[in-house]
Amino acid sequence: MSQTPCWRRIKKLKESGVIRQIVAVVDREAVGLGFVAYAFVKLTVPSRDNMETFDKLVQRWQEVVICERITGAVDYLIKVVADDIKGYDDFLRLKLLDNTLVSDVQSRIVVHTVKHTVALPLRET
Repeated sequence: MSQTPCWRRIKKLKESGVIRQIVAVVDREAVGLGFVAYAFVKLTVPSRDNMETFDKLVQRWQEVVICERITGAVDYLIKVVADDIKGYDDFLRLKLLDNTLVSDVQSRIVVHTVKHTVALPLRET
């Protein structure tokens, strides 16, 4: 496909919402973000209002790169990226736990990333 039809197709995919945004994938370690942790977050009361409030808070925290509301014993799974363990501790104490909505946080520290991709497993059509 030549350049012009390709750009038209991309524009159409953007307009339809299939392509949400175009980004550069940056190596986090190359920019000094060498620490990754997953935190399982339990809300004090998992009500609709509290979930909506927590959702809005998470949007403001740049350390959180993924936030998923999940089922089970906890309410959220968040992926946090920081400079180092001190940066993660600061995030935990000053943002996540300094909040009456949160009753418990269990952290899992990443020691090695085996695979990381943003590509979706799309079938060819």
